[in-house]
Amino acid sequence: MAHTPAAPETAPEEASAVGKNRPTPSRAEQEAARKRPLVANTKEAKSRAKMDIASQREKARIGMANGDEKYLPVRDKGPQRRFVRDYVDAGWHLGEALMPLMLVVILMTFLPQAWVYYGFVGLWMFILFVVADMILTSVRVKRAVKAKFGATQMEKGLGWYGAMRTVQMRFMRLPKAQVKRGQFPV
Repeated sequence: MAHTPAAPETAPEEASAVGKNRPTPSRAEQEAARKRPLVANTKEAKSRAKMDIASQREKARIGMANGDEKYLPVRDKGPQRRFVRDYVDAGWHLGEALMPLMLVVILMTFLPQAWVYYGFVGLWMFILFVVADMILTSVRVKRAVKAKFGATQMEKGLGWYGAMRTVQMRFMRLPKAQVKRGQFPV
């Protein structure tokens, strides 16, 4: 009788660790386990999908409000646009008072006719000052961008971008102002 070497003591442990300790499922069982509806129509799946979309939107909204480049629309992306936003947000502009003044003029329509006339004349004069402020801001923004980034590297539309931002009230601007008033970018 030939002598066979004894198996190491770890062999039984390995065998139990490798085995699956259950029978192999039949093909029908495997196919049944893989079957899912093409469109999940359960209330739970729909509510989970709604919550996921809502959380993604909220994350994008907060990111955009904070000026995170990843969440900004194409119109607001880039270092030059950020510079223009900071430049405009650092100053005081007449356009910020335009909407409140319009509300005052609307309320003045309840007063006698002479008051309404002077209110509208005053509003139109103020609008002319706002347009002049927008033009000056556009020129200043272009000059500042040329000084910082160079005339050959300047993007198109920066003056208009800055001018349109001046008409919005500061607390309503998106992306939100990242600088305090008077902190002009260098």
